[in-house]
Amino acid sequence: MCGIVGYVGDRNVESVLLVGLERLSYRGYDSSGIAIMSDGELSSWKKAGKLHELSKALENLTIKGNLGIGHTRWATHGQPTENNAHPHLSTNTKTAIVHNGIIENYSLIKTKLMENGCVFRSQTDTEVIVHLIEYYYEGNLRQAVEKAIDDLVGTFALAVVSEHEPDKIIVCRKGSPLIIGVGQNEHFVASDINAIIQHTKDVIYLDDLEIAVITKNKIEVQKVGTTQIIQKPIQHIQWDPISAEKSGYDNFMLKEIFEQPIVVRNIMSKIVQPNGHPEFKHLKFTREEFSHVTRFIIQACGTSWHAGLVAKYYFEQFPRISTDVDISSEFRYRHKITDGKEIVIALSQSGETADTLACLREAKSKFFKVLSFVNAKNSSMDRESDGVIYSYAGQEVGVASTKNYIAQLVTTYLFTVYLSQLRWTISEEESTEMIQQLQRIPEYIESILNQADHIKSIAKKYYKSRDFLFIGRGVNYPSALEGALKLKEISYIHATGYPAGELKHGPIALIDEKMPVVCLCPNSSTYDKMISNVQEVRARKGKTIIIATEGNTEVEEFADDVIYIPQVPEELTPILIAVPLQLMAYHIAVFLGCDVDQPRNLAKSVTVE
Repeated sequence: MCGIVGYVGDRNVESVLLVGLERLSYRGYDSSGIAIMSDGELSSWKKAGKLHELSKALENLTIKGNLGIGHTRWATHGQPTENNAHPHLSTNTKTAIVHNGIIENYSLIKTKLMENGCVFRSQTDTEVIVHLIEYYYEGNLRQAVEKAIDDLVGTFALAVVSEHEPDKIIVCRKGSPLIIGVGQNEHFVASDINAIIQHTKDVIYLDDLEIAVITKNKIEVQKVGTTQIIQKPIQHIQWDPISAEKSGYDNFMLKEIFEQPIVVRNIMSKIVQPNGHPEFKHLKFTREEFSHVTRFIIQACGTSWHAGLVAKYYFEQFPRISTDVDISSEFRYRHKITDGKEIVIALSQSGETADTLACLREAKSKFFKVLSFVNAKNSSMDRESDGVIYSYAGQEVGVASTKNYIAQLVTTYLFTVYLSQLRWTISEEESTEMIQQLQRIPEYIESILNQADHIKSIAKKYYKSRDFLFIGRGVNYPSALEGALKLKEISYIHATGYPAGELKHGPIALIDEKMPVVCLCPNSSTYDKMISNVQEVRARKGKTIIIATEGNTEVEEFADDVIYIPQVPEELTPILIAVPLQLMAYHIAVFLGCDVDQPRNLAKSVTVE
């Protein structure tokens, strides 16, 4: 979750670190700090709050140095205070570290270190690592780091600097992402490429239990416990750093909502071939494996889990493959039964989500094949999966996922068409029609975006409500869950999504004249049932916000407010319905004065369990 950045070279190290941390702030923004080496002496500064608090503390200082590390924090152990902010220092203040991850056995280590005279200044799990490194230091910093991490149970990405060896940064990882940026007479360290893309597009991706010694002119990577230098490939990043800018929008979330038509067009251009058939270049599975698969097991977290729930409807309706959908944090703890023909599917934007990645590894250890839908190329999930389908959403900076959700729906739908053709469950005419309908989606999304002012007026009407219900049926039950998640993520309003048929089994007791209920009523096989549920809400004086299909004037007589979407086949309605739900959540949050890009307590890439 937390963001790490490091630099060694001749640039203004303070500037490199602060700009890098700003670009990593979506990974955590409870506190931040930097440690800089100047003439062999280590100095550090850190502040609670968002990064501007640290910037203010540094603005009147003249800081010179050639090497440094920085950190922006998402709090796990210890409150977001200055003492708990990173970097953490050893008792003699000669060594500093920044850390992303969780050390599960820190309490036991801390007790032993305190018995040996170590002075702890924080309540974090991280601080035990720097004291261990200092405890084990006997003239070789890399070896001290190796001995320290051998004592750790948990996950970590670490960057270490020390006055003992003031010309180098030591980095290593286990379960948390870390990359090295390669430059000319300078090198960089970061949790992801966004922090350093403006300086270099050449990167090395560290794998688990690899350790690197980085100086101005050299990078040496080894496997922990060995002495052999590994020749790691240097990957060249293609995307432009300008894509990470707001481009005139007030914030990243709004920009990313409005990018969704472009994203869908990009996906279609990448996957749909001139003959109209979808093709996945990185699939790596044989056609026979998909012909004989007996079950998909989808596992994901948050918004990606909702996309997986929609995909279940796709896979069972068209290629007729039985599909289970698990929340990743639960999947890994249940007993899994296989006949050897199941495939586990993982969905993730970052490809570094700790729970999803752990499930991928668990599945592979049980001899399941794993197919991942991933947005971030060269991420851990990308590298460790048996096959990959890229989301092609581009970089998503806003913490609340928008365009990647749409990308996941579109790519899983295209995969559905591919599977259905392969398994002969749809005709050539049907597959052509499915692709043609999908090709119209970008212009349909644009027509919904043109209703932004209308949706904003609805948001203004309800933004002071403290509770919302979202209800849907069939393929749009997951849409209700996603709409509720978006609202509570960025506005801090309590919101819950339900299958509409479940109202009468308990939730209907919550409805009164103060309760807005968002009812997802597009033209579909469940439309009549949905209208009955809307009437149940109205009978209890609930406020109904209905999302319906254009031309349906019937809903206006029992709706307090209506948002229309274009007519599409039922299976494509979740793609369109997501857009007004995103806009409504966005405008409600803005009316409440919330930070939509960096909502409290959240981070973009959840790299801790």
